[in-house]
Amino acid sequence: MKFIQGNYEKTTIIQKSKFIAEAYRVNSVEEIDVILTNIRKKYYDATHHCFAYRLENNIQKMSDDGEPAKTAGAPILDVILKQNLTNILVVVTRYFGGILLGAGGLVRAYSGSTSAVLENITTYSVESQAKFRLVCSYASYESIIKMMKYIQIEKTSFLSEVILEGYCKEELYEKIAKDCFTYKLGDVRLEYLGVFPIEIPSDISS
Repeated sequence: MKFIQGNYEKTTIIQKSKFIAEAYRVNSVEEIDVILTNIRKKYYDATHHCFAYRLENNIQKMSDDGEPAKTAGAPILDVILKQNLTNILVVVTRYFGGILLGAGGLVRAYSGSTSAVLENITTYSVESQAKFRLVCSYASYESIIKMMKYIQIEKTSFLSEVILEGYCKEELYEKIAKDCFTYKLGDVRLEYLGVFPIEIPSDISS
């Protein structure tokens, strides 16, 4: 499963109708209800507010909001499922432009609007990672950053020594100590902090 980082918006004009697609990172049905209420107030004069959402444990819902059955909500949800996204709400607001699109045209419009708003999203997955604290000299710090590409640093403090806090895959934690020995970094002090769920950007987790 992948999660989106942040919220996104994209407007598309199709046969004079305006489709405003918005994607939100959400965690609960209650949060979704608030967002939908705000969108309906914001675009109070729009013709339709069609949406679909998916939460963890495969909780999902879709709405055509007055469009012909299965021409709006279902296409939106289909795009979400194909991209393997969860904890996401996509709302496509339509301002009717006077030209009827037909069932097939509506499906393409809502599907295309959803794909457009998700085109440039940043995604992440949640994975179990080993967190650690590492104290070293400035010279060793340079070697660690250069050699240990498999660790991710969350926080760095430059004091009389360098203090690093970060994480890596569980199976790679022992490699840190081995690499310190291999690279002759004898001044390094490594502390294991435990295993935690960490949000990993997709380009790293993959």
